[in-house]
Amino acid sequence: MEQKIGLFALVAVVVSSMIGSGVDSLPQNMAQQSAVGPVVIAWIICGFGMYFIARTFIVLSDVRPDLQAGIYMYAREGFGSLAAFLVAWGYWLMTLFSNVAFAVMVMDVMDYFMPGDFTGGNNVASIIGASLLIWGFHSLVLRGTMIAGSINFIGTVAKLIPLVFFVGIVVYYLDSAELFQNVWGTHPAVHEKPLGSITSQVLAPLYVALWCFIGVEGAVALSGRARNKADVGRATFIGFVISLVICLLVSVLPFGVLSQPALSAIDNPSTAGVMNYLMGTWAEWFISAGVLVSILSSWLAWTMICAEIPMVAAINGTFPKKFATKNQHGAASSALWISSSIMQVILLMVYFAKHAWLDLLAISAITVLPAYFAASLFLCKLSLEQKRANQELAGKSLTFTTGLIGVGFCLFMLFASSFDDVAMTPLLLTLGIPFYFVARKEQGLSASSLHKWEWMGLAVLGVVDLIVIALFVSGKLVL
Repeated sequence: MEQKIGLFALVAVVVSSMIGSGVDSLPQNMAQQSAVGPVVIAWIICGFGMYFIARTFIVLSDVRPDLQAGIYMYAREGFGSLAAFLVAWGYWLMTLFSNVAFAVMVMDVMDYFMPGDFTGGNNVASIIGASLLIWGFHSLVLRGTMIAGSINFIGTVAKLIPLVFFVGIVVYYLDSAELFQNVWGTHPAVHEKPLGSITSQVLAPLYVALWCFIGVEGAVALSGRARNKADVGRATFIGFVISLVICLLVSVLPFGVLSQPALSAIDNPSTAGVMNYLMGTWAEWFISAGVLVSILSSWLAWTMICAEIPMVAAINGTFPKKFATKNQHGAASSALWISSSIMQVILLMVYFAKHAWLDLLAISAITVLPAYFAASLFLCKLSLEQKRANQELAGKSLTFTTGLIGVGFCLFMLFASSFDDVAMTPLLLTLGIPFYFVARKEQGLSASSLHKWEWMGLAVLGVVDLIVIALFVSGKLVL
């Protein structure tokens, strides 16, 4: 029997997906290259853009509730099978890399409790511990989304408690003079390193903010499991507001108790370091324990999503049929087995990475943008089509504007991201093309049946791949 998810569980998926390992590192990550003023502007920019991304998913879930697991289906409905495959493949990769990032951070936090045993989160002991957790979550999700969703809801509530405690303590010790000292980072003390222009300070933390917002679409990704389709839009908005307020407070308030240079030097998870400065070791332990709950809860939510996306894509014929198999609990068993196996391979590769956490974060932040871009562009297209057909779509002009701002935000984030990270995206997307043709063959469709623009798209992707490889070989690009 297929298990359904209610409103509170959907809100928990959104919040848990967004409020994961990233929020507990925000004090240091945001202060690393920016003063408090540029940090606030960065959050305003990212919050503004992601609000319209969230609105895009809310509107689409209302006007097209038939498109289950909408991250993939919006691209399919609007732009054809190839675009849909690339969106689904990229989003699936994002979930896999995100889960491995969670694994690295869990082991890194464990090193706080057992110093030296899990150094860096990617030594031999860390790989073994993370592997056990990958397959533990695998077994849990195989038991069905209702059980996993209930556990995730409890975990979400539990992980909010340390964050509320952190905000409350920082507010109590807040020094307004410290908060507003050198707001724009343009007048550093003699011994302090210059931070650069205000523009560079604003751009620097944007990818961290985007990472924290990934997951706003979590309820849409699980819309096929929703007990009431109307809950999808509500859960998306509620989860977005809760997460934005928490991220903003955790990022900005610490500037009122420690200077920018001091915050930038704290080890992650930096919320624990701030608590150690204010309250001592016991508070650091409390926050570190909360970080573990936070990451594990987010990891569970993303494990549910990373199995759901390829399963739905396979049911609709874009992924190979193998991904569509469900077990007796209604869980996406084949997709989950494949996902967990790939995560295991990525985890083994992480052993050789020098900056495992940052590398995985960057890949995840970039590979999610095609999904956001396609959904926003589809909303624009839907609005224009409704207008041409003289049909009534509530708030047509606002709907089009919502999609247009979402499209612009995605393009802006590509501009603001590291070129090295952006250059990896076409290579990662190309890795999935053979699976696309396998799926078409299973449907009795030959390569010759592709539309002309799809062949052009594949050709452009191939050319970009060759350029990236040439830049890498010549040493001008570091992947």
